[in-house]
Formats: sequence, C-alpha cells, structure tokens
Amino acid sequence: MVTLKREWSKPSSILFATECPVNEKAFTFALAQAKETGAKLMLLHVCNEEAKPPGWICPQNHAPKHVLEALVERASKLGVPCHVEVRTGEAAEEILGFLHRRKVDRVLMGVHTPGPVGKLLVGSVAETLLRRADVPVTIVGPYLREATCLGCFTRTVLCSVSCHRSSQVVARFAADVAARLGAHLVVQQVIPQQECEETLAGRTLDEMKHNLAEMIPAKLHAGVKLQTMVTLGDPTDELLYQGRVLRANLIVMGAHNATHFAALTNACAIYKVLAYAHCPVLTLSPVILADYGPVAEMIPPREINYLAGVV
Repeated sequence: MVTLKREWSKPSSILFATECPVNEKAFTFALAQAKETGAKLMLLHVCNEEAKPPGWICPQNHAPKHVLEALVERASKLGVPCHVEVRTGEAAEEILGFLHRRKVDRVLMGVHTPGPVGKLLVGSVAETLLRRADVPVTIVGPYLREATCLGCFTRTVLCSVSCHRSSQVVARFAADVAARLGAHLVVQQVIPQQECEETLAGRTLDEMKHNLAEMIPAKLHAGVKLQTMVTLGDPTDELLYQGRVLRANLIVMGAHNATHFAALTNACAIYKVLAYAHCPVLTLSPVILADYGPVAEMIPPREINYLAGVV
C-alpha cells in the first residue's frame, strides 16, 4: 500500500536543482513555493567537469560564488531560509544521492525543449529524476506564465487521472496539496475516442464524474472546492487546453508511464505536458507509484537523524 507523506503536500524543505545560467522562471517559482508553504530552500548546483560552461571553475567543489550568493540574498529578502550545496559529478546521480542522504520533501527544477521536437532531452537530469526520484518532483517548463511564477498563491490545481490503477493515489495527493494551499481542485479524466466503449463500460459521463469525486477521501472534501471533468479526446491536448483555460497554477499527474524508452521515442504524454504546460507540473514518479494500494494513507513525518554536513 502506498503511503503519501504529509510533508509531500506541504513541504518543509524544497530542493532547487540550479544550473548555469540559472533558470530564472524556475527559481522565481521555487521562491514563491517556499514562501507559500513556509519551506526552507536548498540550492544544489552540480558542476560537471566535462561539460562546464566557459568561465566556470569548479576545482574541489567550488562554484562561482557571486551567482549562488545572489540567489541566497534574493531568498533572504523574501524571508525564505536558504543555503547552497555544491557538488562535482554527474548531475542526476548527485541529486538522487542528495535525496537519499538529506531530508528533502520536494524537488524543483526547470527544463528546456530542444527546438520543435518538444520533449525533454534524452538522458537529461529532469528525465532521470522524473523516473527515479522517491519524492515528488516539480518541473517548470519554458512556457510558464510570468503571472504563475510571480504570484505567491496557488489558486487552481489541475489533476490529471486515467484508468491506471495508480490514479487514486495521484488524485489523493492532489487533493491534499489543494486543501493545504486553500486552492480549487479540478480532477480531469480524458478518454481517447478509441477507448471510449471499453472505458465507459455502459456508464454515462456524469457517472464517471461521480466516480472521480469518490477518489477523494470524504475528510478532504470539506477542505477543498472540488470540480470533476470527464471528456473525450486526446488526453495530452485536453490537459494542456484546460490548463490554459482554467489558468491553473499547478498541474498534478503521475509519471507511471515515464521510461527512458518513452523519452527516446516521445511516446509518453507526460513529456509533452512538461514541454508545453503554461504552469509548473508536480509529478509522482514510478518509484513512488510502484507499490500503490487501493487506498493511499497519509502518514505523519517520521523522525530522521542526519549527520551535519554529510551528503
């Protein structure tokens, strides 16, 4: 049975994976999220000696101080506790190692699209984290609205579900995120035309909408304004369309289909959503969803002891 940790929906610590040059939209959203949730912000820069930008010197884990110090100063002015960690090595593996050794409730990073292809770079850090992170990962794409990243309050959360068995976990997580932020929650299921008869199985769209509402535990219904939507069409296109129409501040979805092969072939819908969404996308990885159960229970944070300075 899946256990969704309480601190995942309202994090006390957010890891921002920074790069050079800094992804300004992603960092601004990271500041907004930390401010909204009261979380501390950890900046992790991994310097790859083989692919470092011109002018960057990273001997013995040292990065350009003026760049990182400027980010910390911006966070400090907003009252957000912030500190920097610098590592040398392969970025994805260093970040995953950091997650295993330090208390991190959520990872946030920006991505780029390689021209008209519109998918994450194969082998990119974001693609690896999307598949392997054991905490929720927020991806900020290149088409993020300025108003979304500058606004400090999340008003609308759009959750994408399907017939996949892990959808109940995703919906439960989205509901808890929305409830803790006081946001409007829209749970959407889009049925492809070719799967319509099999998915509906004699049910009406209204009955399907009622089934979506039942994914949300009764105790959360009182704390969140819930809307359910069931439509026919292409799931990716409809999700992106509703994200724009609703001016969603956040999209929540499961990454159960995210595989390296899917990234290579652009066969997974989530990669297109990440590339073209106008708001950040909060994902639950296949690692988190692998052992899902019929009901996802929220459990209190466990007490963990960490050795200071050990990463």
